[in-house]
Amino acid sequence: MKITYNSKIKLFFLKIRKDRKHYIVEDVLSGEYYEMPQICIDAIHFIQEGRTLGEVEALLKNNFPEEDVQVLDFAHQLLDLHLVKEIDGEEVSVENSNVVKNSFRWIHPKFGQLFFNRWSIYGYGMLFLVNILILILNHQLTPSYKDIFIFDIMTMNIFLWLLISFCSVMIHEFGHVLAARAYDLPTTMNLGHRLFFVVFETDLSRAWSLAPKDRNVLYLAGMCFDQVLLFVALVGQMLMPNAAILAIVVLDVFMRTAFQCCFYMKTDIYYVFENITGCYNLMENGKRNLRKWIPFTQSDEQLEAFNGEQRVVTLYSLFYLVGVGITMLLFMMYYIPQAIYAFNQTLPHFVSMELDTYFWDSFLFIGQFCLMFGFLIYSWMKNSRLHEKA
Repeated sequence: MKITYNSKIKLFFLKIRKDRKHYIVEDVLSGEYYEMPQICIDAIHFIQEGRTLGEVEALLKNNFPEEDVQVLDFAHQLLDLHLVKEIDGEEVSVENSNVVKNSFRWIHPKFGQLFFNRWSIYGYGMLFLVNILILILNHQLTPSYKDIFIFDIMTMNIFLWLLISFCSVMIHEFGHVLAARAYDLPTTMNLGHRLFFVVFETDLSRAWSLAPKDRNVLYLAGMCFDQVLLFVALVGQMLMPNAAILAIVVLDVFMRTAFQCCFYMKTDIYYVFENITGCYNLMENGKRNLRKWIPFTQSDEQLEAFNGEQRVVTLYSLFYLVGVGITMLLFMMYYIPQAIYAFNQTLPHFVSMELDTYFWDSFLFIGQFCLMFGFLIYSWMKNSRLHEKA
């Protein structure tokens, strides 16, 4: 189907909303969102008025004399994004159009608003400061890498840690879910990975239908619930100093909060930073910026920063490197010492081949390690397949 300057195209129903710097265009049919500058929005309006592409280009060149206007290229981009419904009266076939997700619709918005409303976000912020104060005044509550080793049987330690981590992560993710439902938005929860860790992820793509300040509520909701959990665990430790399980909870929340500052991953804080600055695709543009000094940093060459965003991209590049440093610090202080301690405790029993309780404990521990590694490989492969389809 050929597109020429004499062509008239008809678009699917689009919702257009002004954002911080540019505009957010929502494809209502698929639930996809796109950021576009003013010139693209004007082009869409002219197209929707039924003008030919030649007329649209003439109008845009008159309104934007400094811009290099290429309406045919823009029309092909709209076609590639599956936003074109008809070309010269002929319907365009759209393959694999996404269906708007409707999971968690059973949670009423008013229930979500009990946890996320105009005042609650300030309460969560105060709770964050209180937690910091508690840790400063009670040094014994500072999490240690040995906190997860409660039992002599390593398998029990790992199982308990995984169980607590699973429950803690689910609480975090349900924070996102309840925040989304507070704005009557659908969402889903999927399996993914962050670096070497298997995680659950809540789909917050529908947050683009909200104003920027409201999007931040959805992005920070998981961390808000983390602070509630951390406060309960810290107070519980002060009241019951020997409650080792609560120490694991504190360690788990502490580690997850620290990883939120690792901007080389798309963490919750990354999305908040992206949202506040109004510069989207920061990670992709930041990687391109870092390639000047770090050759192995990959990026998508098809993405370009808008004019005036270079300073923000440069700042993000610095945060990117700081995040890498935080990760290395966490590994040196927690994960590597934990792994060394665990293998020092189990490998001698495994090598001895004495079929006692400790041998089978070491056997199960190594099996658990392999199972988690398998989940990680599965997550990587799934992510790779999604990128290939995209």
